[in-house]
Amino acid sequence: MIAFDLECSMGHAFEGWFHNSESFEEQKAEKLVSCPYCNDTKVKRILSPVVMKTASRKIDGKETRPIDYQRLAKEIVDYINKNFEDVGSDFTKEALKMHYSVTEKRNIKGSATEDEEKVLEDEGIEFFKVPSPKVDDDEKN
Repeated sequence: MIAFDLECSMGHAFEGWFHNSESFEEQKAEKLVSCPYCNDTKVKRILSPVVMKTASRKIDGKETRPIDYQRLAKEIVDYINKNFEDVGSDFTKEALKMHYSVTEKRNIKGSATEDEEKVLEDEGIEFFKVPSPKVDDDEKN
C-alpha cells in the first residue's frame, strides 16, 4: 500500500491509500476517488511534504548519515533549473502545443494561473508544482 497526498478542484487536501500508482489512476478514471469534504471527483496527486526524524541507520551493515532534506530540495531545484527550459508565463501555451504535437516534447518550467492549471487538467496534461526555495543574496552572486 502507498499513501498519496491528493487535492480536489476546490483546493481541499486529503490523503488516499492505494495498492500502487496504477491503482490510483484506474480508480480516478472511474471517479471512485472523491474528496471527503465536498465529494468532488476531480482529484489530482500533489507533492507530499516529507517530515522525518533523521537518525543514522545501517544499510548492509554500513552506517549511513541522515538525509539532509534541505540540501536534497536545493539539488532538485538546481536540476530543474539546469535541465528545463524556462518558458515563464507561457507555460500553459507551451504545454498545450506539446500535448497536441504542434511542437516537440521537451522539459519546460514556468508559471500558470489557477484558471490555466484547470485548463491543463481538463485537457489531461499532467504537471506538478515545485516550490522555489528562498535564495539568499549571497547565493545570487
